[in-house]
This record gives sequence, structure tokens and C-alpha cells, in this order.
Amino acid sequence: MAAGLSVDVLREKLKQELEAELVEVEDTSANHCATSFKVLIVSPKFEGKPLLQRHRLVNSCLAEELKEIHAFEQKTLTPEQWAKENRK
Repeated sequence: MAAGLSVDVLREKLKQELEAELVEVEDTSANHCATSFKVLIVSPKFEGKPLLQRHRLVNSCLAEELKEIHAFEQKTLTPEQWAKENRK
């Protein structure tokens, strides 16, 4: 397991730095060895930003951690998009 890398560490960092309303982090590595993650982030900071810019925000927030992570899948939504998605 990568030093200090965990679902909780990633969740807290994303929540704080991106002022996220919701952060879901899932360790998707085969044996949960913290090398592969899937995240869902709902943040007002994504308002008016295209997907690439949103992903750059996330990537710069986790710049150090991403050096240890082999696979990283992210879904970035604004609170409005999240509300719409959950009404379906």
C-alpha cells in the first residue's frame, strides 16, 4: 500500500481543497492496495468549467498522490448537475 494513501485521505483532501459538497472515493485496485481509485466529486467550484478544466483542478489537488496511483477515474459534477442526476 502506498504510504499514507487511503480512501479517507483522498476524500478529506478533495473535500477541503475543492470545497466539495460530496466526495465518494472507491478503492478499485484488485486487492485494495490503494493503487486504483474511482471518485465522484460534487463541487460548486466546477460551475461553468468544462470537463478538462474540472479534471485539472482535481489532478492538481492530488498531484502528489497521483504519483502513487496507477488508475484514477473521476466524475466531476456541479451541485446542480448532481441534483438533476438524482432526480432521474
